Amino acid sequence: MYQWDFSFIWSYRWLFVNGTVVTLLFTFGIVVLGLAVGLFSGLLRLSRFAPLRWLSQAYVEVFRCTPVLVQLVWFYYALPILSGIEMSATTAGVLALSLYGGAFYSEIIRGGINSIEPGQTEAALALGMTPSQSMRRIVLPQALKRMVPPLMNQSIIQLKNTSLVSVLAVPDLLYQGQAVAHDSYRPLEIYTLVAVIYFVILFPLTLLVGRLERRLARAD
Repeated sequence: MYQWDFSFIWSYRWLFVNGTVVTLLFTFGIVVLGLAVGLFSGLLRLSRFAPLRWLSQAYVEVFRCTPVLVQLVWFYYALPILSGIEMSATTAGVLALSLYGGAFYSEIIRGGINSIEPGQTEAALALGMTPSQSMRRIVLPQALKRMVPPLMNQSIIQLKNTSLVSVLAVPDLLYQGQAVAHDSYRPLEIYTLVAVIYFVILFPLTLLVGRLERRLARAD
């Protein structure tokens, strides 16, 4: 019979605090960069120039159709050899997860823009707006309302994906948990605590997304 004992965890509390802070900061960075990449790629997918659409589609398919863990390892080990540029584990992790998330953000943004009726763009052009003005003033404000829930859902997934950077020795929550487990020889308590911390962070966010979706549905 296994004897559960969580009392020893208090002596490692600052490792878990630091790991949680690193995870949250890492998430913030990859979400912001991913949204920027996704917006740029999503607009390219709607370009009139076929080469730009093909380039954006190739980027999206490459990152959507390969495992994110493989991407992390490739960016950390293979990219520096091919490019001749040394990068830290944190840099490789941010780059890989930002581009991975950007591929999914791109499709969400493209779908949101395409969901706006073409007649609104035609009306804006008839009033003398340029295509870019029509996009900024008419299409994007309406599309953003429809894109917010799926963008938030993808951001929640990105937070969970940060646990994978532990394989690169980035000192996130899971990596710190692994270090404590190796030191204490109590992996069941440690990984249970790590799971609880992730749940405490993510569950309120999922409730927020659900509430937002219901509010937007009522507004429509």
